[in-house]
Amino acid sequence: MNDKFSLLKRMRRLSGILVHPTSLPGKFGIGDLGPEAYRFVDFLQESGQHLWQTLPLGPTGGHNSPYQCFSSFAGQPLLISPELLKDEGLLTDADLSNVPHFSDEEVDFAAVGEYKEELFKKAFARFKELPEDNPLKSELALFCKSAHWLDDYAMFMAIKKSKGGAHWLEWEKKYRKPTKSQKAVIEREFEDEILYEKFLQWTFCRQWSQLKAYANERDILLIGDIPIFVSGDSADVWAEPRLFQVDSDGFPTVVAGVPPDYFSATGQLWGNPLYDWKYHKKTNYEWWMERFKTQFLLSDIVRIDHFRGLESYWEIPADSETALNGKWVDGPKDEFFEVLIKTFGEEPPIIAEDLGIITDDVRALRDKFGLPGMKILQFAFEDEDSNYLPYNQPYNCVCYTGTHDNDTTKAWYYGMNDWAREYSKAYLNNYDRPWEDIPWDFIRAAEASVADLAVIPMWDLLCCGSEGRMNHPSTLGENWKWRMLPGEFREDIIGRLRWLTDTFQRMLVPPKIEEEQEENEDETDASVSESV
Repeated sequence: MNDKFSLLKRMRRLSGILVHPTSLPGKFGIGDLGPEAYRFVDFLQESGQHLWQTLPLGPTGGHNSPYQCFSSFAGQPLLISPELLKDEGLLTDADLSNVPHFSDEEVDFAAVGEYKEELFKKAFARFKELPEDNPLKSELALFCKSAHWLDDYAMFMAIKKSKGGAHWLEWEKKYRKPTKSQKAVIEREFEDEILYEKFLQWTFCRQWSQLKAYANERDILLIGDIPIFVSGDSADVWAEPRLFQVDSDGFPTVVAGVPPDYFSATGQLWGNPLYDWKYHKKTNYEWWMERFKTQFLLSDIVRIDHFRGLESYWEIPADSETALNGKWVDGPKDEFFEVLIKTFGEEPPIIAEDLGIITDDVRALRDKFGLPGMKILQFAFEDEDSNYLPYNQPYNCVCYTGTHDNDTTKAWYYGMNDWAREYSKAYLNNYDRPWEDIPWDFIRAAEASVADLAVIPMWDLLCCGSEGRMNHPSTLGENWKWRMLPGEFREDIIGRLRWLTDTFQRMLVPPKIEEEQEENEDETDASVSESV
């Protein structure tokens, strides 16, 4: 594994951009893995960036949150590019000639889903008509054999769609808790629908792998995201209830969330079922290792969302209306990461999301295994000794202007209290900066920080106001919709970002130059030693 990530050994000071593929421009109502994704990779390269951080890439449920997916392993079918399907002969020009009018500014997930499902079924029909000796047929067969999670997921989705999307706990018992013999019957009942779901996952993985290879060839690393918890309405809980604290019918007995914090006075009630960590320990955390293995195929670096839940987590009774009645319970702690290291090597490329209520024990767990944490500049100006200030950050961390859970930097700056704003002006020396250009001062501060890695959300790079916000924690309905407008990979942004990246030495040094520098340093050290 370490050979695969040789570029990671040269990371030192790098920078990149945070944007979910769904937020990219494109004519099909949602960003996807087609031409605009490749144009984004070119944009990263031209601006001197070496990191592309995404949010989770899984198939989302009713509220479209990538942190509440139907599977911990599957990909989001809506990211499949119709244009790439056309290039393979599975769609035609005529199929793509009648694209509905979609908004360029936000994703209408329901409308996009209905439109793309039509296209995908046409592609699937053409795929089935291919001769049996067509290489695409053998590729799909090989994928089906290698993806251990695929059978359960495809069956789960086939049943779910037949039930109008209803939560699996609402299904009849023969579907909700099928025996081995009942599963065989279900396979026959939904044979075509199950194959269709497998076709979608194979297509997603092929398109994503091709895009990832294109990025890696340009020295761009992909930062993926593992939500620590899974959705209760998922193939994971349906197929493997013993992994979770659920009753005999599959209903959770306790659920996940966090106590009152920066985002909510009553805490956040996420509602995800909690893990049965005793069972995971018995299996040597097999399910988790498979989860990381899958994620490392999709990305080069993995961010663990809510890292602190592996040290201790907030356990809330399942019948609670808020997160206030929860309690802290010990997670798997050191043992989990010892197994992870044994499986993937001494330095697994992992980022720990260590925001919120973080204790000394959580920090100790992070530091023991050398995991970089996250430093958010929007949290830096609350007091003069904040550990989020650029000069107070450790080298081993990732500096951000903000995250997908924060308002955009421009909107946040408007809402700052007077003392914090004056302090930020003094710190950044931006008394004369036009308000609409304020995010660039924070981008500069992130690039100038001592942090090894700096990541800038795309909405800050474009100086968006609140219209660019991705998520309002503890709210439903209006999140995850933001999109870049066409034509926003602008030359002025490329030039400005590249200059900052170069100025603060976050451009990747080519290996040959690096070797020459090291040789020169050795010669200098030797001459100094002789003179002493």
